[in-house]
Amino acid sequence: MFSFIPKYLGIFLNFIYENLAFKNYGLAIILFTLIVKLILLPLTIKQTKSAAKMQELQPIIQELQRKYKNDPNKLNEELMKLYTEHKYNPASGCLPLLVQLPILFSLIYVIGQPLTYMFGYSADKIKELVNAVPEGMRVAGFYAQLGAVNYHNILNMKFLGLDLGLVPTLNPKVLFGAEMSKYLPLLILPVLSFASSIISNKLMLTTSMKKDSNNSNNNNNSKDATVAMQKNMMIFASIMSLWVSFKFPAGLGLYWFSSNLFQVFQQLYLNKFITNKKEVPEN
Repeated sequence: MFSFIPKYLGIFLNFIYENLAFKNYGLAIILFTLIVKLILLPLTIKQTKSAAKMQELQPIIQELQRKYKNDPNKLNEELMKLYTEHKYNPASGCLPLLVQLPILFSLIYVIGQPLTYMFGYSADKIKELVNAVPEGMRVAGFYAQLGAVNYHNILNMKFLGLDLGLVPTLNPKVLFGAEMSKYLPLLILPVLSFASSIISNKLMLTTSMKKDSNNSNNNNNSKDATVAMQKNMMIFASIMSLWVSFKFPAGLGLYWFSSNLFQVFQQLYLNKFITNKKEVPEN
């Protein structure tokens, strides 16, 4: 993890919290997610165009693979010629994902240690705050800062009645114990994260399958294998969102849900104006 990424993300999130979100942490995370999505939109459009181009080239690629199946070097040479001729970069489709992953992992640090990354508190100051908390109420390990935060004076982590500094749990003793009013409502975020992930990935899969079905030259076996792989990735991504929601503070779950929700609207936009846009033939 490059430490400068969570550092500057924390500064950016704090700026939104202080100036745009009326010092509402949940709203700050939602606005942060929207801004990140808008910044990455040009890359996402490029990725979408790249995927569409790849599907157009697929019949030619399959023909080359059949023709040069016993000559890998010649096959690679012909593929490079094909990519150059059609101005296609095979790596371009991965760029948005490569950019978004460091943001997600960095947010774990920002949300788990807000005093360090959002407010720039020194290690000594944080230790002082942690030590001021009664020993039986201290939070151990990575999230110790969350137990030291005075939410009214430093960071208001309350959002629609939810404490976004707490980690959701399925432990019955916690859910139905003395702090039931805090932990039971938090279950809505893992549910929303999981459901929105399924919807978002399902929409992208449907778009891909529709595009594939329009290409009648595709080999059926290859197409079935691609669809199966995409379905497995969709299931993995949805399960991953659920796992994340129960391992990290609820603020990260809110980010994941917001990201999925924006992804749905973004995909609808891309489908209408990019994926399904018909090119006007040149005279």
